[in-house]
Amino acid sequence: QVQLVESGGGLVQAGGSLRLSCAASGRTFSNYAMGWFRQAPGKEREFVARISRSGGTTYYAVSVKGRFTISRDNAKNAVYLQMNSLKPEDTAVYYCAADPYRGVRVIADDYNFWGQGTQVTVSS
Repeated sequence: QVQLVESGGGLVQAGGSLRLSCAASGRTFSNYAMGWFRQAPGKEREFVARISRSGGTTYYAVSVKGRFTISRDNAKNAVYLQMNSLKPEDTAVYYCAADPYRGVRVIADDYNFWGQGTQVTVSS
């Protein structure tokens, strides 16, 4: 089992920035690729970003590419999502998730472990 706890959400004006954190515990963190997903009210959970086990490879949804940056610190068992130039359409609950497999995997069902989520609200 891997336990994940997100933090850093909040209310921000359009154009602002937030940094989300996800703290992991349990099994060896560096054995897992990590992803961020988000879910807005009435919508499906959607992929945001993914980072490989070593942190050397990242992948982003088109809607956030160039604005969001995913990173990880395996020594601290943590993954981060720096969100800049936020837009009202970024408003959602953001989840981090762990995937034991390699590759570009963007489907929520591919991820074995999930955090409880943190709310991000962007006002216009």
